[in-house]
Amino acid sequence: MTNIIEIERKLEDIYKNLEDISLFNQKKVIEAFRNNKVSTSHFSGTTGYGYDDVGREILAKVFSDIFKAEKTIISPYLMCGSHALTVALFGLLRPGDLILSITGKPYDTLDETIFGKKNIDIGSLKDFKINYKQIDLKNGELNIEEIKKQTKKLKPKIVYIQRSRGYEWRNSLMIEDIEKVCADIKEINKTSYIVVDNCYGEFVEKKEPLEVGADVIVGSLIKNPGGGLATSGGYIAGKKEAIQLISYRFTSPSLGIEIGSYDKGYREFYQGLFMAPHIVKESLKGAYLIGEVMKSLGAEILPETGKISSDIIKSIKFNNENDMIKFVQKIQKYSPVDSFVVPMPWDMPGYTSPVIMAAGTFISGASIEMSCDGPIRAPYIAYFQGGLTYEQVKLLAIELLENN
Repeated sequence: MTNIIEIERKLEDIYKNLEDISLFNQKKVIEAFRNNKVSTSHFSGTTGYGYDDVGREILAKVFSDIFKAEKTIISPYLMCGSHALTVALFGLLRPGDLILSITGKPYDTLDETIFGKKNIDIGSLKDFKINYKQIDLKNGELNIEEIKKQTKKLKPKIVYIQRSRGYEWRNSLMIEDIEKVCADIKEINKTSYIVVDNCYGEFVEKKEPLEVGADVIVGSLIKNPGGGLATSGGYIAGKKEAIQLISYRFTSPSLGIEIGSYDKGYREFYQGLFMAPHIVKESLKGAYLIGEVMKSLGAEILPETGKISSDIIKSIKFNNENDMIKFVQKIQKYSPVDSFVVPMPWDMPGYTSPVIMAAGTFISGASIEMSCDGPIRAPYIAYFQGGLTYEQVKLLAIELLENN
């Protein structure tokens, strides 16, 4: 029987590469903190209008420097990735515009934002007469020829890219994939905004989508860039003109991002961002380890052995619903919080199928912490992610090998 030492030895080269990426990204972060002269005074909160909230302003500048954005909205009031994406889409789109998704159907929680509800006006993009078209992946890859054809024909206002896999059996997009398609799109139609759902992808590679041609990136602070310390929040970063428009949707056209107080203060956001490259590396190492363990036990995994990932997720496919549920329940058992709770599938808000989720986390729903979820539908895929420490994930891996 395969043991944990053999699996770790097999992963040595991948782990070395992850250490190199982490060091590179940590340097970027430290330089951004130093260049913006971050001090303890920036950790304090404000009240009321927040016109003089320098903590908010400097945090946005630090984030912009790291991710090579001209402007950034970063706020605890962007409640999750789906909320941040919704704000971004409504900020850029107008009635009659078209959004073209080139990575197939977006994540489940955007369904009602885009398509609305049958015969009910809920304020969706469809209700505002905004059109939608998608191009599915071809054999798990971007369908470049169809993307070029449809971009030329339709001239979409937004070309939408989901970097991570969502609830699909596919690999995440590498930065080099995003770079190529951005170049193709801009050559055909320079007026399209390329918007990337960057959730789960921050600090996984040495470059981010804004560095290779994207106009806007969007994500959640209780995933990678919050470093396990941010208690809420999201970000929208990119070209100045795009972020300005989005800021009018986030607050109001008369205010933009000149307003906003947060009485609690910003220390956790600064510290989490500082920790993020290291925490992402720990999560990635854990994801590779669990993937190899489950493969040794007969499961199918993505990314496959030896393949580089561009997000922190490892997809694990099971033969049936029961095996998937048992796996997720075991992850909950090895969590530091609510380890005694037994997860069961339920109808989570925003999802189209019952979802089971192991999330014994310090921050509720924080998928940078060790967690796992998936919809109860065929094929039965569990999406494992996170892990603040590699050691926690290794203990789970040992348990899976010894008692599966």
